[in-house]
Amino acid sequence: MAHNAPGATAAPAQPPSKSGTATPKLNNEMELGNLPGDAPEADIMQMARVGDIPGMEKLFAEGEYDATYTDDENITPLHWAAINNQYAMCKYLIEHGAEINRKGGESIATPLQWAAQRCHYYTVHLLLQHGADPLITDSQGYNTLHISTFNGNVLLLVLLLHQGIPVDVEDEFGHTALMWAAYKGFPACVDVFLRWGASVHAADEQGFTALHWALVKGSAGCIQKIVEYGADRFAKTKTGKTPAITAQELNTAGAWHKALKECGYDEDGNAIVPNWPGASYLLQDRRGFMNKFFFLWPFLLVYSTMVILSGMPIYAGIPLAFLVIYTVQWVGGQVIAYAPPDMRTFERTPWMSGIFAASLFFCGLNWITTLLAFTASARAGPNQTYLVNFFCAVSIGLTAWFYIRCMSDDPGFVPKMNGIAEQKAIIDDLIATWKFDESNFCVTCMIRTPLRSKHCRRCQRCVAKHDHHCPWVYNCIGVNNHRHFFLYLINLAFSVITFDLLTYRYLSEASAQASEECNILSPTLCRVINTDAYSLLLAVWATLQLTWVSMLLFVQFVQVMRAMTTYENMFGVDHHLAASLNTAFTSTGAPLDPSQMPPSGASAPAGHGHHGHKHGQGFLKQWGKLLGVDAFIETATGRGAATSQGGGRGGRRSKGGANPYSRGCVTNCKDFWCDPAPVFGRRETGMAVLGGHVVNYTDMYEKPTGMEMPSRGRRTGGYEEVAAEEHEEV
Repeated sequence: MAHNAPGATAAPAQPPSKSGTATPKLNNEMELGNLPGDAPEADIMQMARVGDIPGMEKLFAEGEYDATYTDDENITPLHWAAINNQYAMCKYLIEHGAEINRKGGESIATPLQWAAQRCHYYTVHLLLQHGADPLITDSQGYNTLHISTFNGNVLLLVLLLHQGIPVDVEDEFGHTALMWAAYKGFPACVDVFLRWGASVHAADEQGFTALHWALVKGSAGCIQKIVEYGADRFAKTKTGKTPAITAQELNTAGAWHKALKECGYDEDGNAIVPNWPGASYLLQDRRGFMNKFFFLWPFLLVYSTMVILSGMPIYAGIPLAFLVIYTVQWVGGQVIAYAPPDMRTFERTPWMSGIFAASLFFCGLNWITTLLAFTASARAGPNQTYLVNFFCAVSIGLTAWFYIRCMSDDPGFVPKMNGIAEQKAIIDDLIATWKFDESNFCVTCMIRTPLRSKHCRRCQRCVAKHDHHCPWVYNCIGVNNHRHFFLYLINLAFSVITFDLLTYRYLSEASAQASEECNILSPTLCRVINTDAYSLLLAVWATLQLTWVSMLLFVQFVQVMRAMTTYENMFGVDHHLAASLNTAFTSTGAPLDPSQMPPSGASAPAGHGHHGHKHGQGFLKQWGKLLGVDAFIETATGRGAATSQGGGRGGRRSKGGANPYSRGCVTNCKDFWCDPAPVFGRRETGMAVLGGHVVNYTDMYEKPTGMEMPSRGRRTGGYEEVAAEEHEEV
């Protein structure tokens, strides 16, 4: 049954052929050939399929068959070994003269294409290394890059692109791999192609661009990526269909309008240009303006709220304060509509760090102008609080210092490669060591990921010894600034305590002669409010901050004693080893390489990724993460340091196991606190102490000497990969 092209009343199942009807079945649905039958000559195919090398050797020794054997469909043993991921068999057949680029089967495809169709990238790499041509096309005009795109395996695409395949190579109907990825609705693949330089302006034989094809599936992520990279929002097909018309006729206008809004365009595709004062400055440096605005705007929010609540009767102050809060946030919401796509929510801007900075600033200012002036004067009586004022000054100063350092310092970004040649060398090395997986290679940064590192979606970089992304400091917390973050929390706690003590002393002394008349409240509280309601509110606000600070301090103290990061505490330690074990198996559970057998009793993991993320979280869940409540509960109840048995998504977590990075509480604390890196200066990126020895977490890919990993064969032993959502909290 033929399907209509975009612009018709029904959505097409796939890009149209030259005749306007749908092309034949995709390669990921194609019939690659019939299974070996019962005929005697089919035994060689069965041996190739199951990887029976001894049987194949015996068959060759008899002289009746060799590696160049083909059946009546031109299928060779290498085809069957490739599609079943029998790596050792593929290598054996190649060494014995198998035709590596032989076409066969109903699809008239090569062994490389059969392997790519099943996403067996270790076998794909083996064939490429022995001369397989990735640009050979099958009966439908698809080369290996197109076939790999159909399944959306990003690692396989990265592997192929590093072999020198042109990213914009077309099939026989003019479709590029980017068009296929957009049509299939694979945002990660679209992102890889665009970062590799794929053209967003290329059009197929009917004039459809990648943007048109993205609108067929209606994937907002694909549409947004393509628009971000400068796609023509008004491009017309040969029949005059623009993306807007295509979206309307295929009922994907909602995704189209959402993507346009995220990229700063209205529903007609025109750029939204602000007309308020200062807009020209915004347009010159959109990101810089947003960072400054959303850091400074909360100062108005905090100050106006405190002034209104302290200066007006309670029945009028509370409603007016809520109105001001709503207005300030509404203005922020209007401004954020012009922000870059990755800053379109408040938590992705310095908004929360601005709230803290404003709170610290006004508390510090009030201490200088009010608390210090009163408590150090004769009016305070004979019990002057010089020592408390001294500690308050030091703690506020150190809080500000370490806060600025946490915001401005490089948290420990893992350096990127210098070019494609270096990236290819890393990929080749990972494949040679059976570690080419998403735990050991970051497809966004195109680097080998060190142990304990993690890619941060907010910072768009891999961070060495990643602890968490903290919206309160608008930065990641990693190996470089983790100690600064801890000292920031400690000094913040002391600041609040000393500030509260001084506020109590000040209000106790100054309220003795104050009026007891006010609304609703008791006479004692009325005297305090009539004395200085502003200082009282600041103290209450500061005390509220002490709640989440206390939870964070508890979690951080426990984690330092255990030699763990927040991410490891929540989701398990050293997921790299589990994911590496994962890629050593075929879909049938047979090891790719005989030397890569798992420990006795271990089962083959069931999935590939450790970056499975849950989206659409509720309001309470989101704020629980922002305030560190989830990490506190996990740690306090002993559910931290979770493990996953079996790996993959949906793995059940269980307690117990030995942390391979721990050297005991005393040594762990000594490693953290006695690190020779300067406390008030900048440390060398990635340098830290582990077990009393200096290590560099930006290039630590293997466990240090003497660090024993727990056995993979015991159900209750060791930390394993946990497929869970990315942890971003305070």
